[in-house]
Amino acid sequence: MTALRHAVASAAARAGLTGERLNDFVVAVNELLTNAVRHGGGTGHVALWRCGASVMCEVSDRGAGLDGTSRPQRPAPDVPGGRGLWLAGELTDELEIKSGEQGTAVRIASRVF
Repeated sequence: MTALRHAVASAAARAGLTGERLNDFVVAVNELLTNAVRHGGGTGHVALWRCGASVMCEVSDRGAGLDGTSRPQRPAPDVPGGRGLWLAGELTDELEIKSGEQGTAVRIASRVF
């Protein structure tokens, strides 16, 4: 997964993200990739592109899906795990979740300044 993380960092930098915003975006994507591997059957699909003033990333998988598709809330400190989606939402400007019988797709966006 390290090679993929480096590829995401390079592509996001070419798309205009820099500094802390770039680092935050890469961490957010890494959380989504980790979720796809852990909860989506071990495989997934990642797409990254520039749309207007934002860098977008969507990670999708064929897993069982999520119960809710609203913005995740921060888990209680005594609850193990469950922070990946919340963290991805905190580190980016937008987070959208689509989940159903065919799997889950999570899209994030960070504006380029």
